[in-house]
Amino acid sequence: MPQPPLPEHFAGDPGPLGVDLHMHSTASDGTLAPAEVVALCAERGVTLMALTDHDTVAGVAEASEAAQRLGVCLLPAAELSTRWQGVGIHVVGLLPQGARGVLGEGLEAQARAREARAAVIAERMEKIGLDDALAKAREQAGPYRPLGRPDFARALVAAGVVPDVATAFRKHLGSGKAGDIKAHWPALAEVVGWIVEAGGVAVLAHPLRYGLTRRKRGQLLDDFVAAGGQAAELISGFQNADVTRDLARQLAERELYASLGSDFHFPGGHLAPGSMSPPPRTAVPPVWTHPRLAGFVAAGCDAADPGAL
Repeated sequence: MPQPPLPEHFAGDPGPLGVDLHMHSTASDGTLAPAEVVALCAERGVTLMALTDHDTVAGVAEASEAAQRLGVCLLPAAELSTRWQGVGIHVVGLLPQGARGVLGEGLEAQARAREARAAVIAERMEKIGLDDALAKAREQAGPYRPLGRPDFARALVAAGVVPDVATAFRKHLGSGKAGDIKAHWPALAEVVGWIVEAGGVAVLAHPLRYGLTRRKRGQLLDDFVAAGGQAAELISGFQNADVTRDLARQLAERELYASLGSDFHFPGGHLAPGSMSPPPRTAVPPVWTHPRLAGFVAAGCDAADPGAL
């Protein structure tokens, strides 16, 4: 499918880009099915998208079929959980060749880690009054995807333990609370290696959200590059323009490509597909011009093989 031209750089004011390379569906912790996410993208004028569910590509085949019907270019992708110096870091893998080889094995291991984590969270939620917590969280999630903290939060609300999801996180599931269980995610460098070996582009997700100082963020970027990382999200949802320009300088210093995405999870919130702060004036090249992605995007993503996703 032919695609509208995309800018090779963010220099000047590119106007609406029609790009969103970070979104979630019911394959992880989103509320729309993969095909529904694609339909919403098409409705909102997003022509290049990536479905980046947590530690899985389970929704990509469905999304790819919908994208071909609706004239949207879809990059197969996943958002992988990692650890770096004791901090949980997410890495988006943009995967034009799918989750092949060691990456596929790694995703299976990530799924097992999520199952073990959910069991511990369930045990702790039972202690605060949510009987049969694992089954009740599963009711909220549906039968297929791995359980996450939002599923337990909704189960707490449904059982009347808390009045709303925000309270569930504030009292029981947020940072430092009983349900804040840290899974034993693999090291950042290992996960980057999986993505690169699979022919993909490793993108450091939302680098401004980890609560790091500028110096510490620079160390993270340096280690990411040393491991083979190729890009970082210059834009993730809405963010301060001055901080974004400073991040662009950090990317330029390390010759990283720039990605951007809404981190969309559900309709009705302030984030929607294609909804994010505009990129600043910068010579940092967009990630879709990376040699591993440029041909795939130029061909309208028709090279996708759903059987390999």
